[in-house]
Amino acid sequence: MTRTTPTASPLGDEFHVYDTTLRDGAQREGISYSVPDKIAVARLLDSLGVGFIEGGWPGALPKDTEFFARAAAGELELRHAALVAFGATRRAGAQAHEDPQVQALAASGAPVVTLVAKSDRRHIERALRTSVDENCAMVADTVRYLVGEGRRVFVDAEHFFDGYAHDPDCSLRVLEAAVTAGADVAVLCDTNGGQLPTGLADTVREVVARTGFRVGIHCQDDTSCAVANSVAAVQAGATHVQCTANGYGERAGNADLFAVLGNLTTKLDMPVLPAGRIAELTRVSHALTEIANLAPDTHQAYVGASAFAHKAGLHASAIKVDPELYNHLDPAVVGNKMRVLVTEMAGRASLELKGAELGLDLTDSPTAVSAAVRKVKELEARGWSFEASDASLELLLRRELTAAGDEDAGEHDAPFDLESYRVVLDHRPDGAVVSEATVKVHVAGSRVIATAEGNGPVNALDAALREALVPRLPWLDSVELVDYKVRILTDASGTDAVTRVLVESRDGEDEWTTVGVHGSIVEASWLALCDALAYKALRHNAIAETR
Repeated sequence: MTRTTPTASPLGDEFHVYDTTLRDGAQREGISYSVPDKIAVARLLDSLGVGFIEGGWPGALPKDTEFFARAAAGELELRHAALVAFGATRRAGAQAHEDPQVQALAASGAPVVTLVAKSDRRHIERALRTSVDENCAMVADTVRYLVGEGRRVFVDAEHFFDGYAHDPDCSLRVLEAAVTAGADVAVLCDTNGGQLPTGLADTVREVVARTGFRVGIHCQDDTSCAVANSVAAVQAGATHVQCTANGYGERAGNADLFAVLGNLTTKLDMPVLPAGRIAELTRVSHALTEIANLAPDTHQAYVGASAFAHKAGLHASAIKVDPELYNHLDPAVVGNKMRVLVTEMAGRASLELKGAELGLDLTDSPTAVSAAVRKVKELEARGWSFEASDASLELLLRRELTAAGDEDAGEHDAPFDLESYRVVLDHRPDGAVVSEATVKVHVAGSRVIATAEGNGPVNALDAALREALVPRLPWLDSVELVDYKVRILTDASGTDAVTRVLVESRDGEDEWTTVGVHGSIVEASWLALCDALAYKALRHNAIAETR
């Protein structure tokens, strides 16, 4: 690869979207990318259309060295982005062409190199233990050498804002050394993450006015202002913005790529991505979360599952009239969707909107809606929760429709009748504790008794139920329990505690969540399991009717 500029953004080289997930983002606690992971991340970022992908620090980290070698060998083909190698300037008193770290950058095959350089006099003198003159020489020599080797060079001015506040002339000397030697962008770094938007924007504006240099911005999130600071810097004249996917990074993280892109594109009308790619924000965010092996932030701006979720009845009433009244943009613009949450706060409008989301038209069923509102409030007061269990809520709505005389409500009961179940624990001589469950059910006109073992009472119940049902209802074989959450709902202890269980199921095509609440954790689990199978039966019957 020899490309040094983004190829598909309408703004071209006039504005840089620069991603550093694979280097700065990988410094987040709990993230450890393998080389195949790094290649997968780079491909996703390239598909989104970012302009530059910082791949890591070749020569300093073996995995990063291998990543660049495999990329250079053709394993990573980028359509839109230029690959960037990150590293440090030469050491004090050395020559750039003799410095092993600088040589590793040149040998990486990356067409672009970003150098980190100290720009705070205190760091130069105390951490590097050198003079400002020598520090500037280190920057200039390294930039000049890499430019001579055919590389495009950016310089990250580390601790710039703190250094500029302490000694502005020193910090500007470092920028001048970099740009005079051939660096294309001087990136102003809020390394400690302590800046606020107004002050940061004032500094960016002043630096641009005093130097005329092309400047970039790199913000940490220690004040929860990294996104705001990045956008403020762009408004003040920065034309290069560095971010990480989902805000990954050490300490509190970095500026979130997806929030920054969302703001620049939808609020400032800056076409910083190729046409149509802004709608991929949510998909790419979630895919990168999976590779990082982290739980998604459901409340993340623009791309979180709750970013356009509405709970209050007042909101739902307005949304029913016009969704724009409580959404700052159409969720589909960023690939997300609006959700209505049904809780004890819900009113008629909430349930009608939720029904429409679930494929149920409730507008002509006022009796059923009123009954469902009462039922939801009653159950929520007893500890049930429907905002995270759409399948159980849909079954409740269908039951109320049936009770109100709607013949099109669909089959909403479990595909069996329970006679009884029993669960016992067996503590064996070898120390193993095994659960055994027996169920007696009536299914397909037969009385069936089935027994199964499991590594817990719920697992055993699930296994016994499958053994009883699958021979007679083979379409249930595809259902698997994929997640199980338990919460104690009262302050009471022991057997007086009320337990809420959420069960997540899937069948290879769909996923759904059901809820059960009871004083017994086993009974709460049973209720959630029954709803899970009832929901599968509902979907199976609906598909069968269309054939």
